[in-house]
Amino acid sequence: MRLTARIEAHALTEPFVIARHVYTEANVLHVEIEARGAIGRGEAAGVDYLGDTPEAMLVQVRALALELEAGMLLDRAVLATCLPRGGARNAVDCALWDLKAKLTGVPVAVRAGLAPLRPIETFVTLGMDAPAAMAAKAARWAPDFPCLKVKLGDTLDLERLEAIRAAAPRARLIADANQGWTLEQLNAYAPSLSALGVELVEQPLPVGQDDALLDYRGEVPLCADESFDDRADLDRIVGRYAFCNIKLDKCGGLTEALALTQAARARGLRLMIGCMEGTSLGIAPGLLVAQGCEVVDLDCPIQLVSDIEHGFGYRDAILHPPSAALWG
Repeated sequence: MRLTARIEAHALTEPFVIARHVYTEANVLHVEIEARGAIGRGEAAGVDYLGDTPEAMLVQVRALALELEAGMLLDRAVLATCLPRGGARNAVDCALWDLKAKLTGVPVAVRAGLAPLRPIETFVTLGMDAPAAMAAKAARWAPDFPCLKVKLGDTLDLERLEAIRAAAPRARLIADANQGWTLEQLNAYAPSLSALGVELVEQPLPVGQDDALLDYRGEVPLCADESFDDRADLDRIVGRYAFCNIKLDKCGGLTEALALTQAARARGLRLMIGCMEGTSLGIAPGLLVAQGCEVVDLDCPIQLVSDIEHGFGYRDAILHPPSAALWG
């Protein structure tokens, strides 16, 4: 078994703005594992706000490659003991799943015990901008992408939502504040959020302030994102959030994500799946998790100037099961 990794940069069609950062390209770690003439692939963007950068992930994976060269036997169970949760483990975990599929001819979904994969509708994300600019983009996108996720995080947020709703009156809307609000703002915005038909609010408060959400007075359900990574965080968010946002980069791969869906449901949490920046290679494993999620946000390749070969295409909001040439 031979493990190699490299950093790739994929240009975005336009800057992507959220409350804490402006992105101009998607920088990802690309991992390949070769064995018996087959190659399994995985991709991760990492969790940048935790310092989980492509450069840091590359160091982790190259250290793991040296252990392989020294004779270590690697499988998904061993991997969980070698790398912490995060992007590096995600990329290697997904590459191991893909390698097994290539070696055996058995698709990952079958090996994971899932029902045949079905097409899934995804939300697409509007980055933060002036209200009029976001409304214009919503009007252009809504005919093909009727589920819109809106990035928020400052004092113009209600103006943004009002403008978007006027421009796309039939679109489904969810909002993501990326830790940009206070509890006072959240409660003040709550009636308007309901009136505008917002279905979900992601991560309204900064990490560490989750207990304040016990005093949330709104009707729109809340979803934990930055406050939640893997199964170890579930008990802490129960009662504060209705949803949790599962991301393979956060939890450390498809193996943990599949276990996480069951553990979250057992605690009464509803499920969303999201993604970091990247190509369709990073999205493909997430489509398996999406089969059991109410809210799906797997849109990041739509922002790329050029997606990876055999990618999803994103001609509309429906993601069809990928070919084995892409992954799995």
